[in-house]
Amino acid sequence: MTRRYTVISADCHAGADLGDYRPFLESRWLDEFDAWAASYESPYGDLVRPDADRNWDNARRTRELEADGVVAEVLYPNTIPPFFPKGGLTSLTPTPADYPARLAGLRAHNRWLAAWCEELPGRRAGIGQILFNDVDEAVADVHWIADHGLTGGVLLPGLPPDSGIPPLHAPVYDPVWQACAERGVIVNAHTGSHTPEYGDYPASLSLWLMEASWFSHRPLWTFIMSGVFDRFPALRLVLAEQGSGWIPQALATMDSFYPQIAHGNIGELRFTEPQLLEKMPSEYWASNCAVTASFLHRDDCVRRGRIGTERIMWGSDYPHLEGTAPYSAEAIRLTFAGEPEDEVAAMLGGNAARIYGFDLERLDALAAEIGPEVELVAAGLDAVPPDAQSLAFRPSVVRNV
Repeated sequence: MTRRYTVISADCHAGADLGDYRPFLESRWLDEFDAWAASYESPYGDLVRPDADRNWDNARRTRELEADGVVAEVLYPNTIPPFFPKGGLTSLTPTPADYPARLAGLRAHNRWLAAWCEELPGRRAGIGQILFNDVDEAVADVHWIADHGLTGGVLLPGLPPDSGIPPLHAPVYDPVWQACAERGVIVNAHTGSHTPEYGDYPASLSLWLMEASWFSHRPLWTFIMSGVFDRFPALRLVLAEQGSGWIPQALATMDSFYPQIAHGNIGELRFTEPQLLEKMPSEYWASNCAVTASFLHRDDCVRRGRIGTERIMWGSDYPHLEGTAPYSAEAIRLTFAGEPEDEVAAMLGGNAARIYGFDLERLDALAAEIGPEVELVAAGLDAVPPDAQSLAFRPSVVRNV
């Protein structure tokens, strides 16, 4: 009997076709939606391509994911929610004037996503969206997400430094973290969020590309250094599509600063009332955090011991062009060649099942038919597919750990 891995992609994207959000809007927004949708033009090429229906077509998506060896997925948003100029992942925190319509749009997305996940029960963990303009409304949305089976949790909204509302480390958001902790709702931070407005200049996109990852990393040290995990020890944070090689250095930096911070000064800097922690910063990584390294690169796999195999999840980033589909089996063979089988199984599916609540035994039955073969993964990959675009296939540079 051929042994196969059970693969759960902890980073996929989905959303409704624009008009399909309409039935999920409250009736008072329908006329405004019709006027807005009639003149809307998508800023994203992948949403106007002939294959854009991979975001919402249940049959096509299931067929393509199974052909790629994936039995279940964690779903981040991808398409444009009603009343947004861009997708929810990269939209800036709305102005007070825009907030009511944007909130209605995100709630329509959440309703659509909950219904769409029900079309394939047990195999989709949808991530709901919230906004921080009104903390009470955000708390209400957390409870709605928990009540309606969006087991992927919540996506941190974009909160750049120029958003005009309190920063992420402000205690004003504690009711949101409390609701997430009490309801077991995971907080997810995806790359592309939290960047400031760069304006319309020739270098704007270049600067965004250079800095987006750094801004996406900020939730890690924000949650740790602001004491959020001390106040809400049951809270869980997942960092997605940001790689993982940066995490050890970030933890080491926090550990090096913290004893001086706790003492009240760093050099000439004096802290009137420093944020004191119950543990060293790096300890919160093991107790409260995990990373979806998405198309995990071979180099990061080799260095996984620095952050712990049990904290790492693999993702295909389907349906994005930079993702591993339709060559996920090849990417997995390249990344995990020769590694211990139990650790590979954990990173490919076991960790995601534990963190997001998938029934692994149930998924094993399908994986026994379509999952990547254990022996082929161990043997590695002889040649990269010539048309593969994912960064998972870039050459390895690590020679030792």
